[in-house]
Amino acid sequence: MKSISRTFLTGLVTILPVTLTLYLLYWLAISMESVLGSAIRQVLPEGMYWPGMGVIAGMIVVFLVGLLMHAYIVRWLFAKGEAVFYHLPLINSVYRAMRDFFDFISPSKKKEFKQVVAVSIGSAGMQVIGFVTQASPERLPKSIRDNDSILVYLPLSYMIGGYTVLLPRSAVRPLDMSMEEAMRFTLTAGVTGTHSAPEGRPQ
Repeated sequence: MKSISRTFLTGLVTILPVTLTLYLLYWLAISMESVLGSAIRQVLPEGMYWPGMGVIAGMIVVFLVGLLMHAYIVRWLFAKGEAVFYHLPLINSVYRAMRDFFDFISPSKKKEFKQVVAVSIGSAGMQVIGFVTQASPERLPKSIRDNDSILVYLPLSYMIGGYTVLLPRSAVRPLDMSMEEAMRFTLTAGVTGTHSAPEGRPQ
């Protein structure tokens, strides 16, 4: 029974991420087709609409929003509107958690993380994975500026937040991990393991 359960669990862990990813893409496509497709039907003449136009329109809208977010005035207006969510009870907690998660995995945020490092804590040899967000002393506030200090972001597992800490360079050790691998590793509390371990050794 243990062997059967282990085999079943292995199959479930293998299939579930793929299934959830495909379902999310399916849900997004159906939602765009339902919402935007209905709007397009009302605009186009009878018989001109064909299935899939809602999905294409949704992708175009998402792309245009991405372009507009490069403009300062659009980002400012979005921040003002977003501030409303931050002042609403309950919605504030849910929205902030989702915003933190998507900010963490967004391409623009990844550029801010220059190096994956291991941070030593205490004398017991404990280490945590972090990301160097600022290594230039001149870009730090004057009150905490130190030629031997760097700013490191320490994410919490399952994206419940994190800490931004000022550390001496001697307290961190660079790791040979890509940003994507390190983010996936920390977000899942190491459950995913890494793909760089030698064959035959536990990951």
